[in-house]
Amino acid sequence: MRVKSLMIIFSVILLGLSLSGCGCFMQQIKGETPPPPAPSAQVVPPEVKPVVPVVPVPPSPPQISEPVKPEAPKPVAAPVLKDINFDFDKYNIRAKDAEILKNNLEWFNANKGKKVRIEGHCDERGTIEYNLVLGQKRADSTKAYLVNLGVDPNLLETVSYGKERPLDPGHNEDAWAKNRRAHFLPLQ
Repeated sequence: MRVKSLMIIFSVILLGLSLSGCGCFMQQIKGETPPPPAPSAQVVPPEVKPVVPVVPVPPSPPQISEPVKPEAPKPVAAPVLKDINFDFDKYNIRAKDAEILKNNLEWFNANKGKKVRIEGHCDERGTIEYNLVLGQKRADSTKAYLVNLGVDPNLLETVSYGKERPLDPGHNEDAWAKNRRAHFLPLQ
């Protein structure tokens, strides 16, 4: 029983010492100095820890802010040149494709002086030579339609790629219909 009592007393003393050390440590962190120890018969010097001096940071000069500029109006999305398509073995402009060309006219009006290449394309059927000629006719008929709408012919150039640059690599009617087209490429 006496051993248990000594163990409890020893535990209380250890707990008290550890808690008293925490207070000094917290005071050092805050930059406070602990009060001087009370005189006692047996003085045990505490462990001295170096204190790192805190160097104050000089306040930064006041920032002069720029006057708030009104927000510039956001640019309106420029119209995009859309491709048109053709029927099999034809180069005439269909009614729905004529509407696309009329909508493309907005792009030409918004981009005055900008050159555009009109590329004529075909599907994979037919010879290389035949499709090069047909692709050129498609590009030329597209250019003529745009010139009739008022586009400067000096800003339009044409080229035929025949069947050499398919949009869709498939080998069916859906792919071929996509590949029979006139494509617009802005140059400047």
